[in-house]
Amino acid sequence: MFEGVLARLVAVVRRLRRFERRELAAFGRWLQHTGNLLHLTVLVAVPLLIGVVTFVSNALTELSFLLFPPLASGAYTLFSDPEGRYASPRKFVVGLVVGACCGWAALGLSTPLLPGTAVVSPASAALSIFLTGAATWLLDVEEPAAFSTALLVLVTDDASPEAYVTSVAVFGALVALVFSVWRDRFYERRAQYLYDTAQGDDHVLVPMRGDGERATTTALFGATLAAAHDAGKVVLLAVLDETGGAEDGDADGDPALDAAASETAARLEATARRVRTRAGVPCEVVVARGSPVPTTVETATNTNCDLVVTPYEEDRGLLSPYVRGIFEGRFDAIAFRSTTGQRRWRRILVTVARPGDTAHAMLDFAARLAGGSGTVSVCTCIDAEVERRSAESRLANLAETVDVDVETRVARSEVTDFIGANADAYDLLIVGSSGDRSRASRFVSPPTFERLHDVACDVAVVDRGRP
Repeated sequence: MFEGVLARLVAVVRRLRRFERRELAAFGRWLQHTGNLLHLTVLVAVPLLIGVVTFVSNALTELSFLLFPPLASGAYTLFSDPEGRYASPRKFVVGLVVGACCGWAALGLSTPLLPGTAVVSPASAALSIFLTGAATWLLDVEEPAAFSTALLVLVTDDASPEAYVTSVAVFGALVALVFSVWRDRFYERRAQYLYDTAQGDDHVLVPMRGDGERATTTALFGATLAAAHDAGKVVLLAVLDETGGAEDGDADGDPALDAAASETAARLEATARRVRTRAGVPCEVVVARGSPVPTTVETATNTNCDLVVTPYEEDRGLLSPYVRGIFEGRFDAIAFRSTTGQRRWRRILVTVARPGDTAHAMLDFAARLAGGSGTVSVCTCIDAEVERRSAESRLANLAETVDVDVETRVARSEVTDFIGANADAYDLLIVGSSGDRSRASRFVSPPTFERLHDVACDVAVVDRGRP
């Protein structure tokens, strides 16, 4: 009885751990959306900064609580749009101080006109805004929160105007310093910390399926991806059927398993030598027997691979059961369709439908393939012109995460029409597998890659693994 209870407890703990891992993975991928990252940062950073300022304000009675509104709004402006027009620490601090000084000047000019009154003169309020607008424009330090300090200095009853201006300068500099460190050390390097493919997907398993040239080109494609990382390696896999014949159909199907395995291994070793010479990465060979999909997954696990690059296969116009099975697994995967015989991919087009981990993965793979001398274009298609500005912003956020120059394109067109009109200008097209969509959604609107026919360049279909 005790053993039964213990077994049930162990099973419950394992399920909880699996649930925890899935939830953490889901949260990590949610965080890879730049918009979600910025919203979370605003929810955390701005309250903490204002809390610190409040703590100091409580200790120093000469500081006015009126310091907080411009700091809060200014901090939100910085953290919510770190690459935007107003995301300059210098402009933020100088703008706040200039606004406070202009309000102070307006107060000094209006005091002789209304001596001994506690009422703020409409003239002084208007004058403070006028001076602030003119000064920030001339000094090129336009900052929305500057207009707050210009008005609030007029009603600083608890502190003198000069103390208010000083506190604005000191605590504005504190907010700007925190923002600068966050942007330079984290936000600009978010691909390094948040996006899985930036650190991983460098151990590549290539199932050698189909005819020899197609499989070899796929192996070189996978090796080019692996070579972008210092720790990259490639593993070539051949799966033998139950009788000992090679699953890809190139072996002669001899029932003598040892002879078939030796022949297949020799063929893979020849390809491995080409990969080592061409890509300069270590290349191993594995010959295994069993069902294709489970054997591929098991081999990827045993060889510590985190990316599967397989030749693209169709079955009666649809994705083959093998590729579909790989896409439904836990490893990141790419189905590569070679149509041009290219062995180098320097002009690459990436089409994205929405931001997220798959979009970042596709752009990362494109950057690896292009290297320092290639060109990468990332495109999204819109239905109406009103969508253009938000689409451009999404593409800009994507482009910032890689270290190569990226051209962004927003097309008011159906995606397949855009690809058909532009594919001949590129060596490679990278599209997503739509694995994040439901089966019903994919049935109603088939994935883009299934609607591409006679594309004038090579195609890579990217699928992110399931946690």
